[in-house]
Amino acid sequence: MNNKLKIILSVIMLFFAVQINFAQVKLAQSGMKFLSMSGDSRSAALSGAVTSLEGNSASLFYNPSSISRQTSLFDISFTNTLWIADINYIHAAITFAPSNGLYGVFGFSFVNVDYGTFIKTIIGPDGGSLDIGNYKPSALAVGFSYSKALSDKFSVGGDVRYVYQDYGSGHVVGGTYDNMITQKIDIDVFSFDFGVLYKTGYKSLNFGMSIRNFSQEIAFVDESFQLPLTFTLGLSMNLLDIWSVDLKQHSFLFSVDAEHPRDNEELIRFGGEYTFNNSFVLRGGYITNSDIGNFSFGAGIKVEQDGIKFGFDYTYSISEYFKDIQRVGVNMSF
Repeated sequence: MNNKLKIILSVIMLFFAVQINFAQVKLAQSGMKFLSMSGDSRSAALSGAVTSLEGNSASLFYNPSSISRQTSLFDISFTNTLWIADINYIHAAITFAPSNGLYGVFGFSFVNVDYGTFIKTIIGPDGGSLDIGNYKPSALAVGFSYSKALSDKFSVGGDVRYVYQDYGSGHVVGGTYDNMITQKIDIDVFSFDFGVLYKTGYKSLNFGMSIRNFSQEIAFVDESFQLPLTFTLGLSMNLLDIWSVDLKQHSFLFSVDAEHPRDNEELIRFGGEYTFNNSFVLRGGYITNSDIGNFSFGAGIKVEQDGIKFGFDYTYSISEYFKDIQRVGVNMSF
């Protein structure tokens, strides 16, 4: 058995060994769950099985090492997610690779959540509820990333983010109904991501690992919690590498992620992506142990004109108990 095959088998055995170890159900509380949301349409269509994929600037939301071999000077991504209960997510990212990535790849990411408008109520003087206006909670995260290919096979990347959530102003006991005392209720914290990507050397087989949303514990009123810390291992490969197929005309990428979240049972994510003529894309994905929905489907188109690459992606995710989820994403590199 040659050394290359030994490495590949070792990686695969490690992947499944860690997943078996994950089988112990240990759940904890976490907050700021918006950080667990899929950050772009393509990734969502693959059900998030993207840890081992080389991608565009939207990869900053999954594995920052995935951008290490960016060939364009700039890459820009934007995704709008129409979530359940009319919640609206916006994810945006830009990456910059000066001198053809000689000094690594730098990235900036932004997430904004609009939860809509709610009626604010308190207990009235007669014991019933008293409307005192409206409030509009929101959340955002702003991150800076850096990634570097250390060799032709191994890449590393990291990300630091400022995370903020605003719950509006709350009524403080002690005022009168005509002259209420209010207090702004919000929390913020810094979080960190880290990822690695390894090209095994066997055709297009890749291995990836990421740790996301690592932070200190956050105190909120009389409780405390941490961010949704997630550890993920992933494998991916263009399965058509095995056969004598014109890879410029056809490709079928298959990926699988084993995910260990702090606040849920272990998840297995599967994704498949067929690309024709490097222009037209069909995608599908499946998640185990999801409490919202299991299946996602998507399509995309990629065009290039005068050295500028443009992509458009759409994803439809089936929700078991709520209205189905839709995402629209655009990407541009130049």
